[in-house]
Order: sequence, then structure tokens, then C-alpha cells
Amino acid sequence: MADTVSVDVRESGSGLDGAAAPSKPTRRPTKARSPLRSVALPSEHGGWGLTLEPVLLGLLVAHSVAALCLGLATVLAFLARTPLKLAAVDARRGRTLDRTRLARKVAAVEIVALVALLAVAFATATPGFWWPILGIAPLMAVELSYDIRSRSRRLVPELAGAVGIAGMTSMMVLAGGRSTSVALGLWAILAARAIAAIPTIRDQVMKLHGRPAHPALPVIGDVVAVVVVVVAAVAEPLVIVGAVAVCAAIALQRALIAWVPTDRAVMLGIRQTVMGVSVVLATALGVLLG
Repeated sequence: MADTVSVDVRESGSGLDGAAAPSKPTRRPTKARSPLRSVALPSEHGGWGLTLEPVLLGLLVAHSVAALCLGLATVLAFLARTPLKLAAVDARRGRTLDRTRLARKVAAVEIVALVALLAVAFATATPGFWWPILGIAPLMAVELSYDIRSRSRRLVPELAGAVGIAGMTSMMVLAGGRSTSVALGLWAILAARAIAAIPTIRDQVMKLHGRPAHPALPVIGDVVAVVVVVVAAVAEPLVIVGAVAVCAAIALQRALIAWVPTDRAVMLGIRQTVMGVSVVLATALGVLLG
């Protein structure tokens, strides 16, 4: 779930975290990855940021037992996506490997833990907190459909996954007793942040690896993101600070690309992490002070 932005360069050559190999790698000894780690931990490091940002924002704005359980369930869902994807791909190809069996076991344990967390959330949350899942589920389904076909590094599933996981913030703040307008406003802020960041970072990493870029997509993403945060701020004034933070992040992205270019993909990831955390903190501060 939500590995969006963290594209593996083996397929698309981009990644929010910048964890991309150079186009002409030098040969160096590598340590074999353990089987458990390969099926249990996502290889897309940027997905961690896109998952933890909504969890952090939800906990800052409306900390409660239910919100904490939902946040932990979100992280578990992100982790479970890796073994589920491996098992689904192998099933689609009609094969059962050692990794398939291990992936099924890991996924089963994580799903049981996830269900337990959701049960606690339902028992302790404010009634009616669950309805954002009606918007989250279709977006996750889009991402899953690409996962099964081994096409999860495309732009569409990345955007769908990022916008979908951002919706967990709305469930968390509703579970903590916040209003519907605040919940939707926070979802819009994080969705806009992802919509602006994903096309931009993909474009930059593709350029670093000498691959064809699509310069129009980052511009379209920026425009859509600005429209989304403006609408959100008009509908819910408490998220105005977050809207300004997203616009500032977009402007900073453009400035860094123009004036402080880098040939290191990892630096692109660091910049995005700092901007993401800054948007979260500014948004939370605006809501809490408001």
C-alpha cells in the first residue's frame, strides 16, 4: 500500500526516497537479502514516508487509542502489501515457490494483527468514523490491480495509493472526535502534497538516469494540487496553514530544481522527506491553534 512515489528504478527509474541505482552501476559485492526480509519488508523506501505522514498527522491532530490503533493498522497494511503482492503475483503465474509459502505466512500474521487493531479501534472510536473507507477502498483496489500485474511502479497506481493512504488521516481524526470538515480537509492537504510530489520526483529521477521524462506532468500535478488545497481551505479554514505549506513546498520544489540541482537520487529523497514532514507539522499546528 502506498509505495507510490517510491518507484523502483528496475522498472521505471524513479523514487521519492531516491533509493535508485545508477544507470551504469559499478560491480561491487552485495550481501544476499534474507528470504524473510525479502517478503516482509517493502523495497520501496519512499513508501514509508507516504504511509507515516498521514499517521503522524492523524495522531497530532486527534490523538486517541482508536487513532493509534488505526495508525498502527495503516503501517501493518503497508507492510502486508509486500507479501500479499508476492503471493498474488505467484498465484497469477500458477507457481508456488518457497518465497510464496513464506509470503503467505507473513501476510497471514500481519492480517491477523491488523484485524485485532481494527477491532480495538471500532470498540473505542467515536461512532461513524469508518465512512472514509468508502473512498479509500477503490483507490487501494486500483493500486492492487496493478500490483497483481507487476505494474505497481506506474504513475496511476502510485497516485491512487498515495491519495488512498492519505485518507487514513481522516479516519483517525474522526475516530478522535474531530469534525467531518476537518477530516476531509486534512485528507485533501496530504492528497495534494502527494499529487504535486509524485510526478515531480519521477521526472527528476528519470532525468538522472537518462530516461525520457514528461515535463508536463509535474506542472499538471502542481496545478491540481494548488486547486485542491484552495478548495480545502475555503471549505475548512482550519487547514489554511496546511494549504499554504503545500503551496510553499511546491514553490520550493521548483526553486531547488532550477537553482540547486543534484545528480544524487538520494538527495531528492531527503528533500522530499523534509518537505513532507514540514507540511505535516505545519498543518497540524494550524489545526491545533485554530
